[in-house]
Amino acid sequence: MNYRRLGRTGLKVSPLCLGTMMFGQRGNADHADCARIIHRALDAGINFVDTANVYSNGESEEIVGEALRGRRDSVVLATKVNNAMGPGPNDRGNSRAHILREVENSLRRLRTDYIDLYQIHRPDPDTPIEETLRALDDLVRDGKVRYIGSSTFAAWELVESYWVADRHNLARFACEQPPYSIFVRHIENDLLPVCEKYGSGVIPWSPLNRGWLAGRYRKGQPLDAQSRVSRGDRFIDQPDSPIGRHKLEIVEQLIPMARELGASLAQYALAWTLTNPAITAPIIGPRT
Repeated sequence: MNYRRLGRTGLKVSPLCLGTMMFGQRGNADHADCARIIHRALDAGINFVDTANVYSNGESEEIVGEALRGRRDSVVLATKVNNAMGPGPNDRGNSRAHILREVENSLRRLRTDYIDLYQIHRPDPDTPIEETLRALDDLVRDGKVRYIGSSTFAAWELVESYWVADRHNLARFACEQPPYSIFVRHIENDLLPVCEKYGSGVIPWSPLNRGWLAGRYRKGQPLDAQSRVSRGDRFIDQPDSPIGRHKLEIVEQLIPMARELGASLAQYALAWTLTNPAITAPIIGPRT
C-alpha cells in the first residue's frame, strides 16, 4: 500500500478510505457483517475509516467503534458533525454548543478518547466560521481531536476558513470532502485548484455516483433488486429520468473502455478519480 499525506499534514492515509454511511439501519443492519467488512479493509492495508454521527442516527459510529476494538491506534478514524441529532434548534449546525456536545457523543459511540479527523459535515450560514473554528481549535488543544476538516464546502468558504484560521492562529481544515466522480466534476472548476494551492487534502465521497459507476444500471436491462433505486434511495437519479437516461448512454460507452484495461466499471471509475493529483483518497462505501 502506497500511503499518502493528508494535505500538508504529516498524517499518512491509504489511497482509499472506507466509508461507513451504509452501516446500520440505513443500509446493513447486521453489525457482525459490517465488522467483517471493516476488518477485511484493514487487513488489505486500508488505514482510513470515515463515518458521521448522523449515519443511522449514531449506529454507524457504534458499529465502527466496536469493530476497531484492539486495532484503534493503527487506524485514522474520521467522523463528522453538523446534521440534526435531535428536535431542538441547537441540535444541529456548527455552533460551539452543538460541536462540543456532539464530539462527546461521538467519542462515546466510537469507544475512543480521540478522533483523528473531525469534519464539519456541511457549511452553516447561521454560524460565523470563527465560532466553529475556535470550538474545533479547543478540541485539538484538549487532545480530543487531532486534525479537522470540512465537507461539501464551496471554494470561497474554504478560503474564508483559511483566512480566519491564519488571522486568529486557529487550527486549519486539513482536508475537504466533496462529491466527485466521472459524473460529478464541478469541483474541478475552483475547489480542486484552491485545495492544491493551499495544501488541503481531498477525500471525495461517492466516486461511483451511488452505484451508477459500478454498473448497477444498464440500458435495456432490469433493475438489480439490491440496487439503491430498487431499495428506494431518494438521493439517486432514477434511470427513467432525463438525467438517468443520459447516464445510461454514458455507462454503455464507459464499460468497453474499462474492459480494454481488463477492469470492471467500478475499478475504472475509482482509478479515474485516484489519478487526479489533487485527490488524496476517494471514499468507498460498501453496504455488504
